[in-house]
Amino acid sequence: MTARVLDREIITSRLDDVRAYDGVRTRRVLAFCIDYLIVGLLMIPFAIIILLLGILTLGLGWALFGILFPAVALIYVWSTLGGRNQATTGMRMMGIRLDRLDGRPVDGLLAVVHSVLFWAGNVLLTPLILLVTLFADRKRTLHDLLLGTVVSRSDR
Repeated sequence: MTARVLDREIITSRLDDVRAYDGVRTRRVLAFCIDYLIVGLLMIPFAIIILLLGILTLGLGWALFGILFPAVALIYVWSTLGGRNQATTGMRMMGIRLDRLDGRPVDGLLAVVHSVLFWAGNVLLTPLILLVTLFADRKRTLHDLLLGTVVSRSDR
């Protein structure tokens, strides 16, 4: 175990440093807006393909429009948040990343479950799920608490 002393405080891991959570709540909201825009832009080529498929199948292919956004968003989350950087493009732009409290890397399945729980929480509790960050340790949201994850600054 590597420990270091910082401001006369023993810090055993990066996640124990309270400075790793400065501004995380604001950065998460901004990262979400950036990622939402990216997913919207990624939907354009897929929407064109579904449009052409619908014309070829005399309208049957247009049923795929119903799953277009969730499919593109989940593939985006699987490949970015579950990837090597453990952060979506918006999260990397904001300097934050998703970490597991047990120290293991975030895989694609955990990233997708994290995203699905976020959207399910928003459907049930509206944006009030952000209020949990005011009272929880390390500014964790409800889905972070359920999955044993935390969002921290990657630059600290």
